[in-house]
Amino acid sequence: MLTTHYVPGTPNWIDLGAPDPKAAADFYGAVFGWTVQSAGPESGGYGFFQLDGKTVGAVGPLTEKGASSAWTVYFQTTDADATTKAVEQAGGSVRVPPMDVFTAGRLAGYTDPTGGQFAVWQPGDTKGLETVMEANTLCWTELYTTDATAAKDFYASVFSWAYQDMPMGGDMVYSVVSSPGGGREGDPGQGGIMQLQKEHREAGSTSEWHPYFGVADCDATFAAATSRGATVLIPPSNAPGVGRLAMLKDPAGAAFALIKGDPNMT
Repeated sequence: MLTTHYVPGTPNWIDLGAPDPKAAADFYGAVFGWTVQSAGPESGGYGFFQLDGKTVGAVGPLTEKGASSAWTVYFQTTDADATTKAVEQAGGSVRVPPMDVFTAGRLAGYTDPTGGQFAVWQPGDTKGLETVMEANTLCWTELYTTDATAAKDFYASVFSWAYQDMPMGGDMVYSVVSSPGGGREGDPGQGGIMQLQKEHREAGSTSEWHPYFGVADCDATFAAATSRGATVLIPPSNAPGVGRLAMLKDPAGAAFALIKGDPNMT
């Protein structure tokens, strides 16, 4: 499971690129109770989503040409430059070369060989998110991909991820991701990788990382989001042994998911 005791390859940050950060802050504030703290006058409008005084994510304006609103998942690295070389050697591309963010840390952004965008964070003064696995905070990360085999090979090469494949019926398989040193034996993992089905690919769906936020009541949070302009990707539904989940796009089009965990799971 996710933890704030970050080790290489585990999710340690998320941020939202939005065409209107103020509107995004209003939406997520209404849905999750988040507030926004500015990162400072030199941050270009970047700010931190906070819950009870702890950072749970961040938001900023779109900075890349042609970019659309999306959540970016960052993974822990001890050396962003070395990770960049590993990404290139494994067939990925560099969108944002390694760069220092004042004294907070060092980041880089990439696109995997299937088109999924992600980033890494090399901690400085800012170690990562201050709380996860609580209500209205990050609790899972997930990649929908046009080529699950290629994606798994790529991330295994870059981050040394291991996978546990879980059959989902028919030819569908869900691959649970774990990082070396990221948890104890039997740990449920940090995220998942899933093949986009043919009909979704034909409809134009592309590879995409998105966050899951834990909630106390999936249906109530779903209603709060849709009443404020979110569009439905997956309505609230039960996943046996997992919990009740839903997936939406916020009013600007960024995908995210909700989950209320199954209380019977250990």
